[in-house]
Amino acid sequence: MGYSNLPGENNSDDSHEPLILPRNIHSEPMAAPSLETADDNDHGHLKKKKKAKTNKFAFICAIMVSMAVALLGYDLGVMSGAIIYIKDEFRISDVQVEILVGSINIYSLFGSIAAGRTSDWIGRRYTVVIAAAFFFAGAFLMGISTNYTFLMIGRCFAGIGVGFALTIAPIFISELAPPSYRGFLTTFPEVFGNIGILLGYVSNYGFSKLPANQGWRFMLGIGAVPSVILAVGALIMPESPRWLVMQGRLAEARRVLDKISDTKEESRRRLDDIKKAAGIPRDRNDYDVVAAPKRGEGVWKDLLIHPTRRVRHILLCALGVHFFQQAIGFDSVVFYSPRIFEQAGVTSTDDKLLATIGVGVMKTVFILVAMFLLDKVGRRPLLLTSYVGVIVSLATLATSLTVINQDPTRKVPWAVNLSVSMVLSGVAFFSIGVGPIPMVYSGEIFPLRLRAQGIGLGMVVNRVMSGVISMTFLSLCKAITIGGAFFLFAGVSVVGFVFTFLFYPETQGKTLEEVDGLFGSFVYWRSADFKGGKEEEVVDA
Repeated sequence: MGYSNLPGENNSDDSHEPLILPRNIHSEPMAAPSLETADDNDHGHLKKKKKAKTNKFAFICAIMVSMAVALLGYDLGVMSGAIIYIKDEFRISDVQVEILVGSINIYSLFGSIAAGRTSDWIGRRYTVVIAAAFFFAGAFLMGISTNYTFLMIGRCFAGIGVGFALTIAPIFISELAPPSYRGFLTTFPEVFGNIGILLGYVSNYGFSKLPANQGWRFMLGIGAVPSVILAVGALIMPESPRWLVMQGRLAEARRVLDKISDTKEESRRRLDDIKKAAGIPRDRNDYDVVAAPKRGEGVWKDLLIHPTRRVRHILLCALGVHFFQQAIGFDSVVFYSPRIFEQAGVTSTDDKLLATIGVGVMKTVFILVAMFLLDKVGRRPLLLTSYVGVIVSLATLATSLTVINQDPTRKVPWAVNLSVSMVLSGVAFFSIGVGPIPMVYSGEIFPLRLRAQGIGLGMVVNRVMSGVISMTFLSLCKAITIGGAFFLFAGVSVVGFVFTFLFYPETQGKTLEEVDGLFGSFVYWRSADFKGGKEEEVVDA
């Protein structure tokens, strides 16, 4: 087996022997060779225009897919205010509130489990349509609910849509995005999720002016409108080139890659890499459809029962990043922010809703910061920095809430102000790393054959933990006080920081096919990536 003269191109044969690569091949981001040589300088201006066009195309596709997660964000944000009025109208207990709020995460498990297999079967974009259909049904049913049971049925439909959306969005965008700005585009779901949360908070405040029995129904039901836009948009988007290659539809895949790559040369190189990962010979370029290897068979066996050392490391990182994102308790801040502000001494309903809007603004602003830093700073530094800020914010919030609750009848202005400030600070630090990176990271690290089911498994862990936190937060606060709950979350954040420091390699600038070679050493400082590329790495052909 020889090496190509082009950076990042693989000229291996089609055998299943491992290819031994010098580790420093992975030490720098893959860059497309410059096409503006002495022989084609006359065409430079046209090529620059082409690059702008393709970047815009990938950008628009990422926005459309991310609308699915925006619907989830809206649901999470709007429920925090709607529940105030739902509780009064239906006269439900705190336990029923916890079940209503948190059950969406339990229902989403069914969507997450089904989404991976479904997206391999019917394609990525039609799976987005399915997510939109469930969202539409859920929002419509919740908007016309006449009792608690009816509301839970709508919540079930919305939850299944959540599971589909959270699984398919990172798959679709990571498979469309060029490596040079994949981190930027794969933060879009988190960005739109935060925008959705903010719109939910604004909706709470706006519709709160209506009669109480109508306001919350408008808050929930209006979510049906953007789901229709999402479904239509998904139908006009291109299919994932990697899914097309998995089906043997090389001509279609090549056309999509030409649109979403920076240059034609990069498009050809990406197609070669994808064909190699799919087990299709590189020379099969002249056919519209080729016989691709059967997909989906034995995936769960290779993922869970008999995984290789590398797959075990990938699985550990994917499940870990999702577990800690939810286990540190920030879903409780989204779901119960009015209650948290009430515990902190903010008593007016309008003031609580306005403070909650401040949380949404903070989340949105700092996720935009993360979007522009991911491809410059890298995933690992942002994640570690985020954990440090979250730990300090949660510990300080817990201290101030403890002071306030020692004597609820006495106003402690400095503690009230500190509590509100620490909620906003914690949200900001969460949003630059722990919030967006799990979706980015899990979308990058799985091999092509295992990607859909692997991401689905990560989302199952994410939703289970979110459900546990949201369905037990009020009971936990009663058991150990609200200050004690946030001390607990701060302790979990410390464990998350250590876990990240030990096990997570940097994936910045690598193609999806290169990222696979970063795993297998488990402890980061033992890896060749940490040592500057002095070791060799076995890459399975």
